[in-house]
This record gives sequence, C-alpha cells and structure tokens, in this order.
Amino acid sequence: MRIFVLDMKNRLNITVDDALVEQAKRYAAKHKTSLSSLIEQYLKSLTRPSRKKNIIDLMKELPKPKGEVPGSNAKKLYFENRRKKYGF
Repeated sequence: MRIFVLDMKNRLNITVDDALVEQAKRYAAKHKTSLSSLIEQYLKSLTRPSRKKNIIDLMKELPKPKGEVPGSNAKKLYFENRRKKYGF
C-alpha cells in the first residue's frame, strides 16, 4: 500500500514592476530555480520563526544590574584621580 502526500499549491496573482520582474527572472535563472520557487522560499522565511536570536534580543534578556553599575562613574573617577595625581 502506498500513501501519497500531495503538496497543494495555490495560484497567486501579484503586481510587480516590470523591471523588477526581469531582474528576478535573471536571478532565478542564474541560480537554476524558478521565480515561483524564489517567492515561495522568501515567504517561508518570513513566516518561519527564527531559530537564532540576534544580539540585541539576547542583551534585553540579561538580568538588570542591582545597585550601582561599575563604570557608571568612570568619567568622574578618572578626573578625580587625575586631579589628585596632578593637582588640577
């Protein structure tokens, strides 16, 4: 017994600038694929959840520091040390 899974496809009509269509067709031909496949892959990439988090999202997840942040007074400490050392 064989089970076939049909990949159902729908037609989609879109309006795109003529010059862009020609560029996209050349790109597809250069990469040995079809324009439909390119568009389908792009739409999949848009709707697929990202597996990797970018650095900004990772930094937002870091716990907030408690108390005074080291280095937050760095400029002030620098000038105080210079004043003590050089007298100005």
